[in-house]
Amino acid sequence: MTHKYKHRAPNPLYTALEGRWIIEMGAHYATRPLLKKLPRGDGHSVIVFPGFMTSKISTRHMRRLLGDLGYDVHDWGMGRNLRFSAEIEEKMQKMVADRAKDSGQKVSLIGWSLGGVFAREIARIHPEIIRNVISLGSPITGARHAALARPLFELLNGQPEPDTEARIDQMHVPPPVPTTAIYSKTDGIVHWHGALQSQAKQAENIRVPASHLGMGTNPLVMYILANRLAQREGEWRPFDTSGLRKLVYRNPGIFRRSLGDFY
Repeated sequence: MTHKYKHRAPNPLYTALEGRWIIEMGAHYATRPLLKKLPRGDGHSVIVFPGFMTSKISTRHMRRLLGDLGYDVHDWGMGRNLRFSAEIEEKMQKMVADRAKDSGQKVSLIGWSLGGVFAREIARIHPEIIRNVISLGSPITGARHAALARPLFELLNGQPEPDTEARIDQMHVPPPVPTTAIYSKTDGIVHWHGALQSQAKQAENIRVPASHLGMGTNPLVMYILANRLAQREGEWRPFDTSGLRKLVYRNPGIFRRSLGDFY
């Protein structure tokens, strides 16, 4: 049975404040010289999945920065993210598998909002070719019930089939690869409880001060991306929030309460 989510939508005040993404965009441009000095990567492939109703245009700043840091960065290559089907999922899996085969290395996946759901599910099915997964404000716990855009998504895609419902119930379980879930308590599109994942050995939840629409450019999020991606394969460690970082970030790491407390 599908869980009934306690909070069916984010706080309306946070939704009204989503326009602050413009400030985050400005901060991204202003800090570009500093962002380019973040830890450099080893050249492995990174694929970025856009959120619902968006396309590669929304992730271009993130991809450009990661490219500057030395990664082989790719868009998901399927245009605007509007629909989900078995055929689309198959294409996504093939795209990731082809990239891993062509590069001869495991691939890192980054997904913003709905894109994070897709990235995590691909990693769940093909963990042997995935280096790590990072989701940005993705509705992974309580799934559809946590997202403000749920009615529109269901209008375009219809009600999920029983097997899809079963998968939705398990989305909070991290795939068997290093997995980072980035969330904001002031997210106005996806309730922050819905962006958390449950306990696993190589899983973490990192809180940032950000809007949902600004996560793809927010300099504080960019710092986390660079930090997580720069780790050597097989040497994953939780994000360090000690010292001054504690003033900005929170990393509960794993749930200290049962997921049931959030329903």
